[in-house]
Amino acid sequence: MLKIRFKRCGRKRQPVYRIVVMNVNTKRDGKVIEELGSYNPITKSFNINFERTMSRLNNGVQPTEVVKNLLRKSLNYVK
Repeated sequence: MLKIRFKRCGRKRQPVYRIVVMNVNTKRDGKVIEELGSYNPITKSFNINFERTMSRLNNGVQPTEVVKNLLRKSLNYVK
């Protein structure tokens, strides 16, 4: 099963997260199937490839709760 979730990058105490498509059993920083965007919680900046994200969601990929809340706030995604 595939999920849209965060992959942590950045330095110590300065996280930057990539929004990626991964297998459920993969580790947090493991192998990525596709990178969809990024999120910086310090500056609250968020960028995402809208077309690819909606394509993945329509194909049955489930977002995690944190990613779902972020999509709901920014893209008006309702599901």
